[in-house]
Amino acid sequence: MNFKKVILSVAAVALTVPFTFALGAKGGSVSTDGSTSMEKVIGALGEAFEEETGLGFTYNPTGSGSGITAAREGRCDIGLSSRALKEEEKASGLKETVLAYDGIAIVVHPENPVADLSVEQIAKIYTGEIENWSAVGGNDAAIVLIGREAGSGTRDGFESITGTKDACKYRQELTSTGDVITAVSQNPNAIGYASAASVKATVKALTVGGVAPTDEAIKDGSYLVQRPFVLVTAEGKELSEVAQRFFDFVTSEAAAPVIAAAGVVPAK
Repeated sequence: MNFKKVILSVAAVALTVPFTFALGAKGGSVSTDGSTSMEKVIGALGEAFEEETGLGFTYNPTGSGSGITAAREGRCDIGLSSRALKEEEKASGLKETVLAYDGIAIVVHPENPVADLSVEQIAKIYTGEIENWSAVGGNDAAIVLIGREAGSGTRDGFESITGTKDACKYRQELTSTGDVITAVSQNPNAIGYASAASVKATVKALTVGGVAPTDEAIKDGSYLVQRPFVLVTAEGKELSEVAQRFFDFVTSEAAAPVIAAAGVVPAK
């Protein structure tokens, strides 16, 4: 397998955001569905799998909630979730396998003078207790709250970590990581959250409690706003031969360099 080619292809995957990746299907294909935050890493893994096996791979970026449902209903081989499964989801016959860990970056416009917030300050901002940037060392301007839609794994992870479940006062609730980054990049007073692996130069990622969302900080747990990237399968139901080969490949140590090149921390 040519890892150099795979690693170089990660950038191309990040820049191209089709609704479905469809790689050469010679003898079968594996279908995945779910988290938009996992697009970069799952796309890179799909390319590596296709290159090594000649088999096909598809990815439908519908969001974590939809991916979990698709796995339960058998509409895809493997669901993708950017949060851990809830107990009721496990009880419904689903199984989770952690693929990688990803930091949730807190992002602002590059011109925003604020560089660091605590988890407590982030919570107060998103629940409306802090409404003006001047209260946290910024400009005298109302804070514009950007977040993800209900059912998003990124939103669930953010709200769980910050203790703001069902209490956030969003101005905008957007349906993808890319949309959040774009919205924040266009508004000097906005704040949002997005997968650390997807952050671009068009926004500024804040440190949280003085810690930046680096791979090392995510791996050792010192960066507090982080969540798992999870593969979702049906408990007790065998995967197809092709899907099992894909699952075994992406969870192997051999896939770790591809996962790391996509900007997240491999579970193995």
